[in-house]
Amino acid sequence: MPSLLDLTQQGDVATITDESKLGSVTLMDPQELYRLWERQQWQSGVIDFSQDRRDWEEMSEEQRQEMMYGLSAFFVGEERVATQFSGLVMAYDSQHEEAFLCTQQVDEARHAQHFNNLYEQVLQYDGTYEQRLDAARTDLNDAYRVLFDEHLVEVNQTLIENPRDLEAKVDYIVTYHMVIEGMLALTGQYFQTDYMEKNGILPGHLEGFRKIARDEHRHVAYGTWYLQQKCKDPGLARRAQDKLAETLPAAAGVLVPPGYTLGEDFTYMGYTSQEQNEFAYTALSRRLKVIGLGLPAVAA
Repeated sequence: MPSLLDLTQQGDVATITDESKLGSVTLMDPQELYRLWERQQWQSGVIDFSQDRRDWEEMSEEQRQEMMYGLSAFFVGEERVATQFSGLVMAYDSQHEEAFLCTQQVDEARHAQHFNNLYEQVLQYDGTYEQRLDAARTDLNDAYRVLFDEHLVEVNQTLIENPRDLEAKVDYIVTYHMVIEGMLALTGQYFQTDYMEKNGILPGHLEGFRKIARDEHRHVAYGTWYLQQKCKDPGLARRAQDKLAETLPAAAGVLVPPGYTLGEDFTYMGYTSQEQNEFAYTALSRRLKVIGLGLPAVAA
């Protein structure tokens, strides 16, 4: 039986290409993921942004404006997932799971620090961390706010109020690990990284972004493992599918850049809406097959 690391080396299932193997993947458990976290440490504060600042100044205003949606989506998103995570930590089932979940909250805080440094040192946003976050929020659309300020906040608060609520934990992991991280974050990272590599720009941010993506693959691996265990219960499987159906419309809206509405064709940073949507839903579908679920009709 193939192991997850044998298939991807990133601790996630999104890159598996042989569909026949999806149902027999052995996923890394929380203790294995914790040990992987110890081996993959990095520091956001030591990244050199000097070339990034020069690159940013040399970009056209149009290019900078186009990039801002993606940068702001990640900056605000990392803050949201860092501060809306305590409920899941409180809901741990074992000491190994508790240890891993604590590492994820540390990761998310570090990711937010990376973007705060980027906004301060490269984009030259003055003021406090909070003021830079507020400025970034102005670049985001209503669907983003629904997903991060309503759905995510609600599932976190429900777990804080009752950490032993198993259905609430499934709701949280579907919302966070499957939709926000596994569908949106990894899609944004893939296309934004490719754009920076092709254009030879922002090497400091690119360095940090690659490390953030590696962390996110580890997080999504945990969520996939957890749901694979719990969704053997038909009732919890239905619960997971219902939460997907509830959150995917907002997630689809998050993928739409400023100036467009959901359903319109667009090109963003050189990539078509079809390319981005296919990447996002294909990656999500593969993870769901590992778990034993299918995409709900709203996304099919």
